[in-house]
Amino acid sequence: MRLDRRLIAAGVVLAALTLAAVASLYAGSQVAGYILAARDRLRDLGLSGWLVFIVLQMLAALVGLLPASLLGIAAGAVFGVALGFGLASAGVLLGAGIAFGLARSTLRPAIIGLLARSATLDRFDAALGRDGWRLVLLLRISPVMPFSLTSYALGLSAIGIRDYALGTLAALPALLLYVSLGALGATGLAATRGDASLHAALFLTGLAATALLGVRLGRILLNTRAAVLRS
Repeated sequence: MRLDRRLIAAGVVLAALTLAAVASLYAGSQVAGYILAARDRLRDLGLSGWLVFIVLQMLAALVGLLPASLLGIAAGAVFGVALGFGLASAGVLLGAGIAFGLARSTLRPAIIGLLARSATLDRFDAALGRDGWRLVLLLRISPVMPFSLTSYALGLSAIGIRDYALGTLAALPALLLYVSLGALGATGLAATRGDASLHAALFLTGLAATALLGVRLGRILLNTRAAVLRS
């Protein structure tokens, strides 16, 4: 009964995150626009404005309601490159840590119960854990992997917290580019149209990471199946 309840809880969490991701496609740019419109007030708030933005960025990383790229652009437009990057990074890392902790503490036990019933899944999970920070890094760079969903999925896996933290740092260079873009223009969002080279670099890097991620996961799966067949 406990396992069934945990599975239901996991389904509810995943459904909520999926709905949040869909909502972000329609409302993300509007909310970022509201932040930019209130940039003078955020600056005037001083430390309180910093805390407000960190909380917004943390929620974006935690539930996926807003694309982190849009908030990164807004951070640059409101606070400049150095401060904006610091605030955005703090929010992203806090959200990533909380999501991982929630999945690891509340949902991982149910996953362990399922793994015990399948040798293939158990070996695959162990292989993911051994791949460590390299796998996390590719997941973070790939643009097709939603940040918040990836955080929860990694919390469900055997990936260790140290590897998770190291791999998650790979998301920060892309965030710095978005913050820099926001700082370039008066409106921030308009700056994304003015520097195609940065966007091309982000796109190509993400494309390469996605291809490597597919190859790596495919190799892990094949090795897992071969090991099960030999046993």
